[in-house]
Amino acid sequence: MSDERIERETLIAAPLERVWSLVAEPGFWVADPESVRGTVAREGESMVAKNAEYGDFPVRVEKVEPPTYLAYRWASAFPGEELREDNSTLVEFTLTPEGEGTRLRVVESGFASLAGSEELRSKALKDNTGGWPQVLDAFRTRAEQSAA
Repeated sequence: MSDERIERETLIAAPLERVWSLVAEPGFWVADPESVRGTVAREGESMVAKNAEYGDFPVRVEKVEPPTYLAYRWASAFPGEELREDNSTLVEFTLTPEGEGTRLRVVESGFASLAGSEELRSKALKDNTGGWPQVLDAFRTRAEQSAA
């Protein structure tokens, strides 16, 4: 990890197709689950990930390569603002079959390009660095329960 990116991964005891169906829900990592359930990522589409605790976050689907790669752009440090290049980071999800499970890798980058103070950029990086392990744990649990 650097001051520019966060990298995390987890092994999920669920088939690739199941993990893909959940990763393809735009904003799943921040939105209240019921607000994104059943949505499907379509390249170029934007939506708002609604989170009762943290606010509303614009999310745009950047790239979709089923069933192994998805990239989203989101304004994590600027809830409620319109999505721009200087207020958003890129979140990439890569799925790899591994045995009977799926390895999910997430890379979030672009923190050094965020508009605002160094303090804002550092806080965004720190907050998201702390958030991804929680997100991935909850995601793994959801995917494994649904696969059972």
